[in-house]
This record gives sequence, structure tokens and C-alpha cells, in this order.
Amino acid sequence: MKVVILCGGKGTRSYPFTEYYPKVMMPIGGTPVIVHLMRLYSEQGYNEFVLAAGYKREILEDYFAGRFDDWRVTIVDTGLESDTADRILRCEKYLPDTFMATYGDGLGDIDLRELLQSHRKLGKLATLTVVPLRSQYGVVMVDEESCVREFQEKPVIRNSWINAGFFVFERSSFKHWRGHNLERDVLPALAAIGELSAHRHVGFWKSMDTSKDQQDMENLCSSGQGIWAPRAQSSSGF
Repeated sequence: MKVVILCGGKGTRSYPFTEYYPKVMMPIGGTPVIVHLMRLYSEQGYNEFVLAAGYKREILEDYFAGRFDDWRVTIVDTGLESDTADRILRCEKYLPDTFMATYGDGLGDIDLRELLQSHRKLGKLATLTVVPLRSQYGVVMVDEESCVREFQEKPVIRNSWINAGFFVFERSSFKHWRGHNLERDVLPALAAIGELSAHRHVGFWKSMDTSKDQQDMENLCSSGQGIWAPRAQSSSGF
């Protein structure tokens, strides 16, 4: 099993850090987010990584040279302007019949073996992990007489799920790879032919899109709350 990590984008929402470094090098507790992510996989037995690089690729090459002897890391130049689907496709020759993939800026206590079991059980060409949608705003609960009854701070919106990454793909899915963007083109195309399944995760998950997200991650890490090591009961497939 190999794991493709998307880490070639310019990360414009994380400026000014990304003026000098790839976004995946943003630190949490002094360690790049990509290393936290790779440890999540490694601790569950997955130690072969294909980094789909582009923007400031040379920094990744320098960082991983001679480090992490227990990992096999292949860094692929997938182009400076490539979109997400293109980056994975350009890693094709390095991939086995079944492989995992993920974004380089999201962390969660995902049970990866359970994810893989879910993928194999459902027998589709691709599986993505979904997490409950959490509102970015506080919600005011108002009754029929316009009386405020309750405030809920950033509640989970029930029965609404979002893409958290943490994918499993069959290599044969490349036959149906259309378009350049994974989220807008490839995944909807696979869903349209009935070849995309979902694995529900209800534990910890957070993406690091902006400098504010990075600070939130730092706070979670320093407080001991941001534990993104896998927990056996954190997720359930369907």
C-alpha cells in the first residue's frame, strides 16, 4: 500500500508563510503538518509515501533527504500549476493496484485499516472519508414567537457531510479520470457511474487552510486536545 499526499499547491490562503515554504511545511508544535500526517499513516502500518509536489518542491526534497529511515518517500514533480486530479494522475506509474491518497493539510484520528476494510467491502473504484459539517458560525435558536431560546456555538449540522479526504482508490479508476480537479471533476464523475463510496468518520478532523487554522492547531496541540492519533472507536464505515 502506498499513500499519495497532495502537497504541490501554492497555498495562497496561508500567505505570508507560503511565500517562502510549501503549505505542508506549516508547523504544529514545531513539526510540519505533513510529518504529523505521515506519522498518522505510519503508526497504522503504512510507510510508503508518494508526495505529489510542485510549488517549492526543492524544500520538500531537502527536508526529507536522509530523514525518517523507516519511511520510503518518493517526491514527484507534478507541475507548478497542476490541479489536484492532475497531480494524482502524474503519480500513476509509482502506484499499486490499490492506493491511498489525502490532502497535505488535514489531520484526523482516522482508523485507516477500517477505512480500507470499508472500501474493500463496498467494492467501488474509490472511497472518500466524510465528516459531519460543523457550522463556522454560532447559531441562535429562536422560537415561533421570536423569543431567543438558546445559543449554540458552531454546532454540527446533522445529516450533512463534507469531504475530509483520506481516500482509497483502485488504480483502474484512472480509466474514468476526467477533468483536472479532484473535487469538481473526478469524484462527481465516479459518483455518477456508481463507483464512489463514503466512509463516515465522527471523531476528530480539522483542515489547516489559513494561518488562523494553524494557530487553532497549535492551541489544540499545546493543550493536549488535538490528539490526531487513531482511536479504535472514532469512526464507522457504511
